[in-house]
Amino acid sequence: MFLRKPLLLAACLLALGSPAWASPTHTFDFGQPAPAAKATRSVEVVMGDMSFTPKAIGIKAGETVRFVLVNKGQLLHEFNLGDVAMHARHQQEMLKMQQSGMLTPTGMKEMDHGAMPGMDHGMKHDDPNSVLVEPGKTAELTWTFTKGTELEFGCNVPGHYQAGMVGKLTVGP
Repeated sequence: MFLRKPLLLAACLLALGSPAWASPTHTFDFGQPAPAAKATRSVEVVMGDMSFTPKAIGIKAGETVRFVLVNKGQLLHEFNLGDVAMHARHQQEMLKMQQSGMLTPTGMKEMDHGAMPGMDHGMKHDDPNSVLVEPGKTAELTWTFTKGTELEFGCNVPGHYQAGMVGKLTVGP
């Protein structure tokens, strides 16, 4: 009987700390994810080890683009849409994931890292502007770009962005 209250308290604390409650709402001032059926065009992006081809992509504001991401490298890579500041923040999260053993050179392990030291939310690499692609695999990301801006597409796996795995994405009028 005397354990009921501490157990109830522990259960409540665990529930409040779970990723379902702790995940931030993802909003982006440059657009939002879209279903592939809404795409007005497709752009193939080939991921090599430490490179993207093409290195620059032009988009029109209002356009919905289906990115077809082909990893021809030997390592896990990421395709992530954002500005320089967003990439810097995401790189810190990815580094913590690597340090925890969740992120490996060729894949991602399923782990509950909401309780990882230094993580302020339960990131599961489910950001809508980002996708991980294992070696030899193909993935897709479809996005509607709502306004003109200068962005980057980058791989934020630790060290990859710094090694040059970043490209320019210009959204024009």
